[in-house]
Amino acid sequence: MTNFSGAGLAALAGFAGLGILSGGTLRAATPIVPSATTASRRPNIIVIVADDLGYADVGIQGQSKDVKTPNIDTIARNGVRFTSGYVSCPVCSPTRAGLLTGRYQQRFGHELNPPPPPATGFGLPLDQILLPQILKQAGYATAMFGKWHLGMGEGYRPWERGFDEYFGFLHGQHAYFDLTAKGGGGGPNGGDAIIKARAERNSRAEPVPSEGYLTRLFAREAVGFIGRHQAEPFFLYLPFNAVHVPLEAPKEYLDEYEGVEETKRKTMLAMLSALDEAVGQILAEVRAHGLEDDTLIFFISDNGGYAPNSSRNDPFRGFKTDLLEGGIREPFFVQWKNHIPPGQVVDSPVIQLDIFATAVAAAHAPAPADRVMDGVNLLPFLTGAQKGAVHEYLFWRFGAQKAVRHDNYKLSLTPKHGTLLIDLATDIQELQDLSKSRPEIFAELKSALDNWEKQLVPPTTVRGRNNAKGASPAKRK
Repeated sequence: MTNFSGAGLAALAGFAGLGILSGGTLRAATPIVPSATTASRRPNIIVIVADDLGYADVGIQGQSKDVKTPNIDTIARNGVRFTSGYVSCPVCSPTRAGLLTGRYQQRFGHELNPPPPPATGFGLPLDQILLPQILKQAGYATAMFGKWHLGMGEGYRPWERGFDEYFGFLHGQHAYFDLTAKGGGGGPNGGDAIIKARAERNSRAEPVPSEGYLTRLFAREAVGFIGRHQAEPFFLYLPFNAVHVPLEAPKEYLDEYEGVEETKRKTMLAMLSALDEAVGQILAEVRAHGLEDDTLIFFISDNGGYAPNSSRNDPFRGFKTDLLEGGIREPFFVQWKNHIPPGQVVDSPVIQLDIFATAVAAAHAPAPADRVMDGVNLLPFLTGAQKGAVHEYLFWRFGAQKAVRHDNYKLSLTPKHGTLLIDLATDIQELQDLSKSRPEIFAELKSALDNWEKQLVPPTTVRGRNNAKGASPAKRK
């Protein structure tokens, strides 16, 4: 039984049905008609997150000829590729907070990256209910292998937030070969030691004296978990740190790209090949146990590609930290064989918040009923049971940067680029501001953004420091 604290426990007691509150409007979830496989068991759920992977850094996107991602590409070919798949923040930690709660993270103050160690008092607020907690209550075995970045102090760690098993590191980056040294990432935000923990061990974490390449080790743990839990529904969260800096790759992967002259790009591509191989091992393990029809799989990046690691976001402008498309539009693929028709390419805008709603609906688990939920269950749209746009509006706020998208129009207000009202159907590079020529559209989007902001709270971190005046749990709902 997962342990919840404060408002989280009260919210669990108030779960009701599968209704999803989206943008403040009650949205009744469309029931899933079970097939022969779902009639006997609820689906396994695997969420794979790449780190700082650009829109063009996956082969099936068709933007980069030097990319080799055959295994990742199969997820899109066997299911759906969203060409307008977004994340709710252009940096790591807030995106993960949104993914695991199904809510815009600005609603509860997790708007910015946490401060570097040893700031142990900051983390994803404990009154927020996480996807693994819901699925664990529903009888799922739960595990996470990879980068956490949602709190390092007692009470905030993965095995205290719904995961039965954990293997990884708690902060924002880590070296790929040096697995035990503090500061393994090489900078002020350097990674902590790789640790292993289980929920039943009284929250005790143990450093892991392993050797090897970190991406491979995460895959090893995931494959083992699938094998151990093949006979029961499981939730596997795999937030790899590839292809985040530092740029480090085994020689055999580097040799695959000996014709690439730019050193950074060559190393990033080698790291990407290692990530793709890891994804292939996980998919192969699912197939080996005959679980493909029983497994819902998501693949996404946490934010746009990062210029210092030579990732690419073509055809978009902007990088990680930007609210331009290059910072927030990502590879976003979903597979569930014999449930989601294969080979779909969908341009309707979706966001990583939808993973939560889709997963709880697929698992026939109840969503929180005491708070606004922003994600939407994608399954009815992917099976053809529901038509039209998934979201009427998508919103962003990242410090002084703000944006909103409605249909093909996007309004962004940022210190760097000023006011930009863009028709994304004709101006994917976001170069031609239409705010003066289309004042009615500007007014509509600005009003929607203002109304959304009224529902938010101040960030709980400001310029890397804890904000003691952050919103109370009651106000964060």
